[in-house]
Amino acid sequence: MNFHSLRKILLCVGISLTSACVTSTVNEMVFNEPIEGIGDSSVVILGRRHASDYETEPDFVACVSDHIAAGDKSITLIDELEFLNALYPWFEPRTAPLRPVDIERMLDRKVVAEKLKALKLEYIIWLDGSTVRSGGSGSMACSLGGCFGFGTWSHDADYEATIWDFTDQVTVGHVNAATSGQSYMPAVIIPIPIIAPVQGTACDGIGEQLLEFLSSGY
Repeated sequence: MNFHSLRKILLCVGISLTSACVTSTVNEMVFNEPIEGIGDSSVVILGRRHASDYETEPDFVACVSDHIAAGDKSITLIDELEFLNALYPWFEPRTAPLRPVDIERMLDRKVVAEKLKALKLEYIIWLDGSTVRSGGSGSMACSLGGCFGFGTWSHDADYEATIWDFTDQVTVGHVNAATSGQSYMPAVIIPIPIIAPVQGTACDGIGEQLLEFLSSGY
């Protein structure tokens, strides 16, 4: 079943008389929706770590996992750290499979195959991306009497979830969330940061789409 959807969301979070707004685009492409959900099988959500100096933020991975767990308690989610420890070192940055077909070479190792079988793994979901701060303007001066001024900057988050069917060793879908927002810091004696929740919005967007996919058939 081919499936493609695009959602754009404008979210404004009000704090006192000021608000931070976030624009979010969620793009979903699912090629093979499950017909009867995943039953008693399990899912693991992992952050991509291509090198020692790059990784998808662990708190984002945890956020997506928590979103799915809260939305459907029947889904068995394996904790990321538990999975990495159980399969060490096969999912470390230098050894982690980059394509579904790479799973086959892992299964050639008896100890790896037995551990994965015990986990009843059905889907591996890879999260890739990051949140970055860019730009910045305004000025602020502080003295013994407090701080006065105004500053603003941008936050941009871009994440993609890739769904692997572990049993069939194929990619069955992608979900992308791109969010951007303007953060502010007005100061009248005390600086008050108003942070645009771009990462949280991206988490909710991807988490909700993955929840719909994993819950199909129930």
